[in-house]
Amino acid sequence: MLLALILSFFFSFFNSFIQLVKYLIVGLGNIGDEYRDTRHNIGFNVVDALAKDAGVSFQDKRYGFVANMSIKGRQMVLLKPSTYMNLSGNAVRYWMQQEKIPLENVLIVVDDLALPLGTLRLKPKGSDAGHNGLKHIAATLGTQEYARLRFGIGNDFPRGHQIDFVLGQFTDEDMKTMPERISIAVEIIKSFCLAGMAITMNQFNKK
Repeated sequence: MLLALILSFFFSFFNSFIQLVKYLIVGLGNIGDEYRDTRHNIGFNVVDALAKDAGVSFQDKRYGFVANMSIKGRQMVLLKPSTYMNLSGNAVRYWMQQEKIPLENVLIVVDDLALPLGTLRLKPKGSDAGHNGLKHIAATLGTQEYARLRFGIGNDFPRGHQIDFVLGQFTDEDMKTMPERISIAVEIIKSFCLAGMAITMNQFNKK
């Protein structure tokens, strides 16, 4: 009888602990209709798909649009910063503090010119590679050692037209592959929260 009570207490405590594990999933982008569905907003598109998959909606809150979901005991705070790309760090820092989420449980979803269209790479840290959103996050948090999911947008643009390219919309040909790649990005995020960085990288980074 005593053993049963001890085991019951242990499992109750363990389940309560698991429920407290939180992750902050940040999709980078710019708010406003003029930026909707542009290459630079692929981070927004990915977290939108994650929210839709979970059946949750975003609410307009301080520094961004926020949705809450859970998966197998993991609590996930989804964030689309409303600060515009160049001030993304303000939203990330605020919601980390607000939800008491440690740096190792933060994942930034970001567009990447250096990767071919649709290529997905999960990394535990790295440089900002000239990306203004990542640059401001690193400056605000004081470190570049935060996880990021890089979503390749390609670099098929003439010299000197990088801004036009990243702020432009995907072509009809590009869009043929987007749903499948975004779906895989959603699975990577879930795996990051459930299985961890190393296992997820080994499983998905070769695809």
